[in-house]
Amino acid sequence: MTSPTESTAWLFPGQGSQKTGMGQTLAQAYPEAAAVFAQADEVLGYALSNICWHEPDSVLNQTLHTQPALLTHSVAVLRVLTAHYPTFRARIVAGHSLGEISALVAARSLAFEDALRLVQVRAESMQYAGEVHPGGMSAVLGLPIEAVEQACEQTSAAVPGDVWVANDNCPGQVVISGDDDALEAIAPILKEAGARRVLRLAVSIAAHSPLMEPAQERFHTAIESTPFSDPQINVIGNVHATTLETSGEIAGDLRAQLNSRVRWTETIQRMGAAGIHFFYEIGSGSVLSGLSRRILPEAEHISLDDPDSLQAHLT
Repeated sequence: MTSPTESTAWLFPGQGSQKTGMGQTLAQAYPEAAAVFAQADEVLGYALSNICWHEPDSVLNQTLHTQPALLTHSVAVLRVLTAHYPTFRARIVAGHSLGEISALVAARSLAFEDALRLVQVRAESMQYAGEVHPGGMSAVLGLPIEAVEQACEQTSAAVPGDVWVANDNCPGQVVISGDDDALEAIAPILKEAGARRVLRLAVSIAAHSPLMEPAQERFHTAIESTPFSDPQINVIGNVHATTLETSGEIAGDLRAQLNSRVRWTETIQRMGAAGIHFFYEIGSGSVLSGLSRRILPEAEHISLDDPDSLQAHLT
Protein backbone atom coordinates (compact mmCIF):
# COMPACT_ATOMS: atom_id res chain seq x y z
CA MET A 1 0.00 0.00 0.00
CA THR A 2 1.26 3.47 -0.81
CA SER A 3 1.53 5.96 2.02
CA PRO A 4 -0.36 9.27 2.37
CA THR A 5 1.27 12.04 0.37
CA GLU A 6 1.25 14.49 3.26
CA SER A 7 3.49 12.21 5.34
CA THR A 8 5.76 10.92 2.53
CA ALA A 9 9.26 12.02 1.47
CA TRP A 10 11.42 10.81 -1.37
CA LEU A 11 15.20 10.61 -0.85
CA PHE A 12 17.78 10.35 -3.63
CA PRO A 13 21.19 8.69 -3.17
CA GLY A 14 24.61 10.11 -3.92
CA GLN A 15 28.05 8.71 -4.63
CA GLY A 16 28.76 5.48 -2.79
CA SER A 17 25.38 3.89 -3.59
CA GLN A 18 26.36 2.70 -7.08
CA LYS A 19 26.63 -1.00 -7.89
CA THR A 20 27.16 -2.99 -11.07
CA GLY A 21 23.81 -4.05 -12.53
CA MET A 22 22.01 -0.97 -11.19
CA GLY A 23 18.77 -0.41 -13.07
CA GLN A 24 19.10 -3.42 -15.36
CA THR A 25 16.15 -5.46 -14.08
CA LEU A 26 14.08 -2.27 -13.91
CA ALA A 27 14.81 -1.52 -17.57
CA GLN A 28 14.04 -5.10 -18.52
CA ALA A 29 10.67 -4.98 -16.76
CA TYR A 30 9.53 -1.46 -17.66
CA PRO A 31 9.91 0.28 -21.05
CA GLU A 32 9.75 3.64 -19.27
CA ALA A 33 12.96 2.83 -17.41
CA ALA A 34 14.67 1.49 -20.53
CA ALA A 35 13.84 4.77 -22.30
CA VAL A 36 15.56 6.77 -19.54
CA PHE A 37 18.79 4.79 -19.89
CA ALA A 38 18.62 5.12 -23.70
CA GLN A 39 18.16 8.88 -23.36
CA ALA A 40 21.16 9.10 -21.04
CA ASP A 41 23.31 7.18 -23.56
CA GLU A 42 22.29 9.64 -26.28
CA VAL A 43 22.76 12.83 -24.25
CA LEU A 44 26.13 11.80 -22.78
CA GLY A 45 27.48 10.40 -26.04
CA TYR A 46 28.57 7.06 -24.61
CA ALA A 47 26.91 3.85 -23.42
CA LEU A 48 26.25 4.69 -19.77
CA SER A 49 23.77 1.79 -19.65
CA ASN A 50 26.54 -0.67 -20.51
CA ILE A 51 28.74 0.79 -17.77
CA CYS A 52 25.90 0.43 -15.26
CA TRP A 53 25.01 -3.11 -16.23
CA HIS A 54 28.11 -4.87 -17.53
CA GLU A 55 31.38 -3.07 -16.84
CA PRO A 56 33.44 -3.91 -13.72
CA ASP A 57 33.17 -1.81 -10.56
CA SER A 58 36.43 -0.06 -11.40
CA VAL A 59 34.75 1.61 -14.39
CA LEU A 60 31.44 2.42 -12.71
CA ASN A 61 33.24 3.82 -9.66
CA GLN A 62 34.97 6.51 -11.70
CA THR A 63 33.37 9.81 -10.69
CA LEU A 64 32.74 10.70 -14.34
CA HIS A 65 30.49 7.63 -14.64
CA THR A 66 29.16 7.27 -11.10
CA GLN A 67 27.36 10.59 -10.93
CA PRO A 68 25.33 10.33 -14.17
CA ALA A 69 24.66 6.66 -13.42
CA LEU A 70 23.05 7.43 -10.07
CA LEU A 71 20.99 10.26 -11.55
CA THR A 72 19.81 8.07 -14.42
CA HIS A 73 18.80 5.16 -12.19
CA SER A 74 16.84 7.45 -9.86
CA VAL A 75 15.02 9.09 -12.77
CA ALA A 76 14.27 5.66 -14.25
CA VAL A 77 12.54 4.70 -10.99
CA LEU A 78 10.66 8.03 -11.03
CA ARG A 79 9.38 7.41 -14.57
CA VAL A 80 8.12 3.97 -13.56
CA LEU A 81 6.38 5.46 -10.52
CA THR A 82 4.69 8.11 -12.68
CA ALA A 83 3.50 5.57 -15.24
CA HIS A 84 2.43 2.71 -12.98
CA TYR A 85 1.82 4.22 -9.52
CA PRO A 86 0.38 7.67 -10.33
CA THR A 87 -1.18 8.17 -6.89
CA PHE A 88 2.17 7.66 -5.15
CA ARG A 89 3.37 11.18 -4.43
CA ALA A 90 5.76 12.92 -2.07
CA ARG A 91 5.28 16.08 -0.05
CA ILE A 92 9.03 16.72 0.34
CA VAL A 93 12.11 15.56 -1.57
CA ALA A 94 15.83 15.74 -0.85
CA GLY A 95 19.01 14.18 -2.17
CA HIS A 96 22.39 13.48 -0.62
CA SER A 97 25.10 15.47 -2.44
CA LEU A 98 24.76 14.41 -6.12
CA GLY A 99 21.28 13.15 -5.20
CA GLU A 100 20.11 16.74 -4.76
CA ILE A 101 20.06 17.06 -8.57
CA SER A 102 17.90 13.93 -8.82
CA ALA A 103 15.56 15.49 -6.25
CA LEU A 104 15.28 18.60 -8.42
CA VAL A 105 14.15 16.42 -11.34
CA ALA A 106 11.53 14.85 -9.07
CA ALA A 107 10.36 18.31 -8.01
CA ARG A 108 10.06 19.28 -11.69
CA SER A 109 12.55 22.08 -11.22
CA LEU A 110 14.97 20.55 -13.72
CA ALA A 111 14.48 18.50 -16.89
CA PHE A 112 16.30 15.18 -16.97
CA GLU A 113 18.32 16.09 -20.08
CA ASP A 114 19.49 19.34 -18.48
CA ALA A 115 20.24 17.51 -15.22
CA LEU A 116 22.45 15.04 -17.09
CA ARG A 117 24.48 17.80 -18.71
CA LEU A 118 24.86 19.58 -15.37
CA VAL A 119 25.96 16.39 -13.62
CA GLN A 120 28.47 15.66 -16.36
CA VAL A 121 30.09 19.06 -15.74
CA ARG A 122 29.86 18.55 -11.98
CA ALA A 123 31.73 15.25 -12.19
CA GLU A 124 34.39 16.62 -14.55
CA SER A 125 34.87 19.69 -12.35
CA MET A 126 35.25 17.66 -9.18
CA GLN A 127 37.76 15.36 -10.83
CA TYR A 128 39.72 18.41 -12.00
CA ALA A 129 39.72 19.86 -8.48
CA GLY A 130 41.12 16.58 -7.18
CA GLU A 131 43.95 16.74 -9.70
CA VAL A 132 44.78 20.37 -8.87
CA HIS A 133 44.59 19.85 -5.12
CA PRO A 134 44.67 16.15 -4.21
CA GLY A 135 43.01 15.10 -1.00
CA GLY A 136 40.69 12.49 0.37
CA MET A 137 37.88 11.60 2.73
CA SER A 138 37.47 9.43 5.84
CA ALA A 139 34.41 8.09 7.62
CA VAL A 140 34.35 8.58 11.38
CA LEU A 141 32.15 6.14 13.26
CA GLY A 142 30.88 6.32 16.82
CA LEU A 143 31.75 9.92 17.66
CA PRO A 144 29.42 12.94 18.04
CA ILE A 145 29.80 15.57 15.36
CA GLU A 146 30.88 18.17 17.91
CA ALA A 147 33.88 16.03 18.83
CA VAL A 148 34.74 15.53 15.15
CA GLU A 149 34.57 19.28 14.56
CA GLN A 150 36.89 19.89 17.49
CA ALA A 151 39.38 17.33 16.19
CA CYS A 152 39.32 18.95 12.75
CA GLU A 153 40.11 22.35 14.24
CA GLN A 154 42.90 20.89 16.40
CA THR A 155 44.48 19.05 13.49
CA SER A 156 44.25 21.94 11.03
CA ALA A 157 46.03 24.19 13.52
CA ALA A 158 48.82 21.69 14.17
CA VAL A 159 49.86 20.27 10.79
CA PRO A 160 50.34 21.46 7.22
CA GLY A 161 47.02 21.16 5.43
CA ASP A 162 43.46 21.24 6.66
CA VAL A 163 40.54 18.91 7.35
CA TRP A 164 36.83 19.66 7.64
CA VAL A 165 33.51 17.94 8.29
CA ALA A 166 32.08 17.06 4.86
CA ASN A 167 28.97 14.99 5.59
CA ASP A 168 26.87 14.91 8.74
CA ASN A 169 25.22 11.66 7.73
CA CYS A 170 23.55 10.51 10.95
CA PRO A 171 24.34 10.28 14.66
CA GLY A 172 27.60 8.36 14.94
CA GLN A 173 28.55 8.62 11.25
CA VAL A 174 30.44 11.69 10.04
CA VAL A 175 32.60 12.00 6.93
CA ILE A 176 35.59 14.34 6.88
CA SER A 177 37.51 15.78 3.90
CA GLY A 178 40.93 17.31 3.64
CA ASP A 179 44.57 17.15 2.68
CA ASP A 180 46.23 13.74 2.91
CA ASP A 181 48.61 14.82 5.69
CA ALA A 182 45.75 16.20 7.77
CA LEU A 183 43.66 13.06 7.29
CA GLU A 184 46.57 10.92 8.43
CA ALA A 185 47.22 13.12 11.46
CA ILE A 186 43.61 13.32 12.60
CA ALA A 187 42.99 9.54 12.78
CA PRO A 188 44.74 8.94 16.14
CA ILE A 189 43.19 12.10 17.56
CA LEU A 190 39.72 10.87 16.67
CA LYS A 191 40.39 7.41 18.11
CA GLU A 192 41.69 8.92 21.32
CA ALA A 193 38.50 10.99 21.50
CA GLY A 194 36.46 7.77 21.36
CA ALA A 195 35.82 7.07 17.68
CA ARG A 196 35.02 3.41 17.14
CA ARG A 197 36.57 3.47 13.69
CA VAL A 198 38.20 5.92 11.27
CA LEU A 199 38.02 4.52 7.75
CA ARG A 200 39.78 6.12 4.80
CA LEU A 201 37.45 6.09 1.79
CA ALA A 202 38.52 4.97 -1.69
CA VAL A 203 38.30 8.45 -3.24
CA SER A 204 41.00 10.86 -4.40
CA ILE A 205 39.03 14.08 -3.92
CA ALA A 206 38.12 16.08 -0.83
CA ALA A 207 34.44 16.61 -1.66
CA HIS A 208 32.33 19.12 0.25
CA SER A 209 35.33 21.08 1.46
CA PRO A 210 37.19 24.24 0.43
CA LEU A 211 39.57 22.02 -1.58
CA MET A 212 36.82 21.89 -4.22
CA GLU A 213 37.43 25.55 -5.05
CA PRO A 214 39.15 24.73 -8.40
CA ALA A 215 35.87 23.12 -9.53
CA GLN A 216 33.74 26.15 -8.82
CA GLU A 217 34.26 28.37 -11.85
CA ARG A 218 33.29 25.78 -14.44
CA PHE A 219 30.46 24.37 -12.35
CA HIS A 220 29.08 27.84 -11.65
CA THR A 221 29.08 28.59 -15.38
CA ALA A 222 27.12 25.41 -16.02
CA ILE A 223 24.60 26.31 -13.31
CA GLU A 224 24.08 29.77 -14.83
CA SER A 225 23.29 28.23 -18.23
CA THR A 226 20.94 25.57 -16.82
CA PRO A 227 17.20 26.37 -17.03
CA PHE A 228 15.75 25.84 -13.54
CA SER A 229 12.08 26.30 -12.67
CA ASP A 230 10.53 26.93 -9.28
CA PRO A 231 9.99 23.49 -7.70
CA GLN A 232 6.50 22.01 -7.63
CA ILE A 233 7.34 19.84 -4.61
CA ASN A 234 9.14 21.06 -1.49
CA VAL A 235 12.90 20.52 -1.81
CA ILE A 236 15.32 20.63 1.12
CA GLY A 237 18.83 21.65 0.12
CA ASN A 238 22.10 20.22 1.40
CA VAL A 239 23.87 23.44 2.34
CA HIS A 240 21.49 24.85 4.96
CA ALA A 241 18.97 21.97 5.36
CA THR A 242 16.20 24.45 4.53
CA THR A 243 13.45 24.48 1.93
CA LEU A 244 14.40 25.82 -1.51
CA GLU A 245 11.34 27.66 -2.83
CA THR A 246 12.57 29.37 -6.00
CA SER A 247 14.82 28.64 -8.94
CA GLY A 248 17.20 31.29 -7.64
CA GLU A 249 17.47 29.61 -4.25
CA ILE A 250 18.12 26.28 -5.96
CA ALA A 251 20.93 27.71 -8.08
CA GLY A 252 22.45 29.31 -4.99
CA ASP A 253 22.38 26.06 -3.04
CA LEU A 254 24.05 24.17 -5.89
CA ARG A 255 26.72 26.86 -6.26
CA ALA A 256 27.66 26.43 -2.60
CA GLN A 257 27.24 22.67 -2.42
CA LEU A 258 30.64 21.42 -3.59
CA ASN A 259 32.59 23.14 -0.82
CA SER A 260 29.95 22.98 1.95
CA ARG A 261 29.02 20.13 4.26
CA VAL A 262 26.02 17.93 3.53
CA ARG A 263 23.64 18.48 6.46
CA TRP A 264 21.81 15.18 6.15
CA THR A 265 20.99 14.64 9.82
CA GLU A 266 19.37 18.09 9.95
CA THR A 267 17.52 17.40 6.68
CA ILE A 268 15.87 14.24 7.97
CA GLN A 269 15.11 15.86 11.33
CA ARG A 270 13.43 18.77 9.56
CA MET A 271 11.29 16.34 7.58
CA GLY A 272 10.30 14.50 10.73
CA ALA A 273 9.34 17.78 12.41
CA ALA A 274 7.17 18.57 9.38
CA GLY A 275 5.17 15.37 9.88
CA ILE A 276 6.96 13.03 7.47
CA HIS A 277 6.67 9.40 8.55
CA PHE A 278 7.39 7.48 5.32
CA PHE A 279 10.85 7.84 3.76
CA TYR A 280 11.31 6.23 0.34
CA GLU A 281 14.78 6.00 -1.14
CA ILE A 282 14.44 6.34 -4.92
CA GLY A 283 17.34 4.79 -6.81
CA SER A 284 20.34 2.58 -6.23
CA GLY A 285 20.74 0.74 -2.95
CA SER A 286 19.62 1.45 0.59
CA VAL A 287 22.37 3.65 2.05
CA LEU A 288 20.05 6.56 2.77
CA SER A 289 17.41 4.30 4.28
CA GLY A 290 19.99 3.09 6.76
CA LEU A 291 20.98 6.65 7.65
CA SER A 292 17.43 7.95 8.03
CA ARG A 293 16.53 4.91 10.16
CA ARG A 294 19.25 5.94 12.63
CA ILE A 295 18.03 9.54 12.66
CA LEU A 296 14.29 8.78 12.98
CA PRO A 297 13.93 5.15 14.07
CA GLU A 298 10.20 5.57 14.69
CA ALA A 299 9.51 6.28 10.98
CA GLU A 300 9.18 3.88 8.03
CA HIS A 301 12.23 3.65 5.74
CA ILE A 302 11.85 1.90 2.37
CA SER A 303 14.15 1.48 -0.65
CA LEU A 304 12.74 1.41 -4.18
CA ASP A 305 15.20 0.46 -6.91
CA ASP A 306 14.03 -2.65 -8.77
CA PRO A 307 10.78 -4.40 -9.81
CA ASP A 308 10.67 -6.56 -6.69
CA SER A 309 10.90 -3.63 -4.28
CA LEU A 310 8.30 -1.64 -6.22
CA GLN A 311 5.84 -4.50 -6.20
CA ALA A 312 6.50 -5.35 -2.56
CA HIS A 313 5.91 -1.86 -1.21
CA LEU A 314 3.53 -0.15 -3.63
CA THR A 315 0.94 -2.81 -4.45
